[in-house]
Amino acid sequence: MRDAKFRRQFPIGPYFADFCSTERRLIVELDGAQHAERSREDEIRTSFLNSRGYRVLRFWNDRVLANVEEVLGAIDEFLSGAKTA
Repeated sequence: MRDAKFRRQFPIGPYFADFCSTERRLIVELDGAQHAERSREDEIRTSFLNSRGYRVLRFWNDRVLANVEEVLGAIDEFLSGAKTA
């Protein structure tokens, strides 16, 4: 994935990013069903992470489980247009 290195459960302020590439300033969040009811909290969280210079990509767990190659491709495509920090 464009030589990006990700850390799992990486702390940023009061939050833990599911997967974080500090070098590429990218966070990948995997969301389960509970996030459908927590959209406002997720917006606040994403806003906080954006204010710290991170971009956030979110994927539903079922999408990852059904087609991990598609998700990895989407991350790779995003990184192909992203600059390093």
